[in-house]
Order: sequence, then structure tokens, then C-alpha cells
Amino acid sequence: MSSTVVTHIGELVTNDPEAEDLLGAIADAALVVEGGRVAWVGPAAEAPDADEQIDAGGRAVLPGFVDSHSHLVFAGDRSQEFAARMADTPYAAGGIRTTVAATRAATDEQLTSHVARLVAEMRRQGTTTVEIKSGYGLTVKDEARSLMVARQFTEETTFLGAHVVPEGDPAAYVELVTGPMLDAAKEHARWIDVFCERGAFDEDQARAVLAAGERAGLKGRLHANQLTFGPGVRLAAELGLVAVDHCTYLDDADVDALRDSGTIATLLPGVEFSTKQPYPDARRLIDAGVRVAIASDCNPGSCFTSSLPLCVALAVREMGMTPAEAVHAATYRGAQALDRDDVGALTVGRRADFTLLDAPSHVHLAYRPGVPLVAGTWVDGRPV
Repeated sequence: MSSTVVTHIGELVTNDPEAEDLLGAIADAALVVEGGRVAWVGPAAEAPDADEQIDAGGRAVLPGFVDSHSHLVFAGDRSQEFAARMADTPYAAGGIRTTVAATRAATDEQLTSHVARLVAEMRRQGTTTVEIKSGYGLTVKDEARSLMVARQFTEETTFLGAHVVPEGDPAAYVELVTGPMLDAAKEHARWIDVFCERGAFDEDQARAVLAAGERAGLKGRLHANQLTFGPGVRLAAELGLVAVDHCTYLDDADVDALRDSGTIATLLPGVEFSTKQPYPDARRLIDAGVRVAIASDCNPGSCFTSSLPLCVALAVREMGMTPAEAVHAATYRGAQALDRDDVGALTVGRRADFTLLDAPSHVHLAYRPGVPLVAGTWVDGRPV
């Protein structure tokens, strides 16, 4: 089994939970990869011999970004909706139906090609693990095929039949989601999700969908408290979900519930950038002891960006996070939001998923927003 040493790393972010600092950063470091896993980390001067050597030239190496929330299986374009929002038309959940029509009309090949393009785009920006949701089919056939497309690119697939009610009676649609649609989707999904929000699904409906998913062996997730205050965050905490996403509008009881349950608040700053809504207050959450992750929410309506570096910069500038907290949230916490302990950190035994920055430290992700700093991305120890 061959080995590779990446040496002369200016700053190595390990995210080692045993380290004294949040990022477990090592200056003038080296990283040894063997069999697709991290075999050794430490000072470059102490690095063991390896079959191959890569000279980082003083640049920073980070764990690959873990994007725990995206909607990549879709067709169509909603740029005019974005332009209208920039002219102060309010964002509402109903725009999803526009994408549903285009997605249903697309072929499997068109959907697969589109997802492949977006995943490649993410890779170029340092993302090595991505979660992909369904939710733009909203029929038994189209939800199942959306998940089959997504499964070609990731094992982190999420059934989001409960995205909006496409037409007709909401109660009848919930019965469809929790019955035939779930039956068709469950073999292609690891997670089940609900958009618990004004204009989408209420607390009782969300509870019913999540309960049905649990009976089918799927782990639960929630979109919640994006558009206004509501019951979603506390429902996620009550059910002990690993994460709840958006968390833009929170009262004190919501924050306390997240802290006490350990449910991760996954914040999606690209959404607020793209909808002109208020940003979540990450500082408030972190200071209260809540675990915070950052993800892209890449989707055609409310946030069509695949860039976690942009999300890191927005989190620092707009949500009160330090650069270290934002990077940790987009790597280590993102992995925890997917219930993963093999990615999100560069410690011995974890997958050798990492990103080389054309910069000396992680701070440059926020210091130089919009600049393509990712010089290389490795998955399982191999460049992609």
C-alpha cells in the first residue's frame, strides 16, 4: 500500500477535538496519507518517510468542507425570481412549484448531468462531502428518481417529499408522502426532511412525516424557522434530531431547546444573502452553548450558490462568527450534522479528504472573499 506525505504545510487545520484550540492547527506541518486515510499528522520536521511527496509550499491545508444541506436535483431557472427579490419582492415558499414543473419534465439524463456539474463545482471549491435532497418531484415516481440520481453522487441522500404541497388537499398529500411516496423513496435515502414553515407544513404534519420516516428506518431532519418564528426548532429538539436547518428566527426558548438537546443548528447564510432576509445570529447561539454548522443550501430558488468559502465569509461578516468558528462549522460541525465521524477532521484514521488553499491560513477564506483560493481538493487521498 503506497503512502503520500504532504509537507511544508504553512497551517494544517486538523479539527482534532483533543486539541487546545478549536481548529487543532499545526504550523509548519505535514500530513501522511495511506490507503485513503490519514496515517500521521504533525510537524514537518518529524514526518516519516513516504512513497510520494507533495510540497505544499507554505500554503494551508484544511479538512474538506462538509456541505450538509443542498438541493441539487432540479431543472429550470429562477433567475427572474431572484431579480424580483432584489427589487424587494418578498421571498415565500411557493416558488418551489416553479422548479417542480421543470424537474418533472426533465429526463433522468438531464438531471444527472446537472447534478454532476454542480458536484464538480463544489469539488473545485473544496467540498468533499455533500448531502443532496429530493423535493422537486413531489410525485411517487419523481421523488424516487430524484433520489436515485442523487445516490450516484453521495450516500447522504434525503427524502424531502414534504417540501411544499403541490396541489389539492394538504392532508391527502401528507398521506401520500408517508405512504406510497416513502415506500418508493426509502431504499434510496438515508434521511427524511420536512419544510416546517409558513406556506409549507405545520407542526402536526411535520411530526407525522418524521414519525413515518423513522418507522421506515430513515433519520430525521427539519427545515425550520426560516421565514418567521414557529414550532420547528423546538420540535427538532424534542425529537432529538441531529440537526435542524435555517434557524433564522429564534426566541429564547428555541435557543435553550437547541442547547439542552444538543441538536445542531445548521445555518445557511447564502439564503439570507439571496433573499435579503435578516441573517441568523450565530454569535448568540455559540455563546449559549449551541453547536453550529454552516451549509450552502444550494438550490435554484432561495440560494443558488455552491460555494462554502462564500458561506464562511458571510458567516464571519454577517453572523458574528470568528474565521476559526466558521471554518469549524463548515467542516467538523457539518460532519456531525450528518452523523459522520469519518470526515470533517484530519486526524489519524479519518478519511483523507482535504483542501489546499492558495493562502497561508484559514483566515484568508473570510479575508479574501470571492477569490478562488482552493488550489486543490483530495478525496480519499486522491486529487479530484
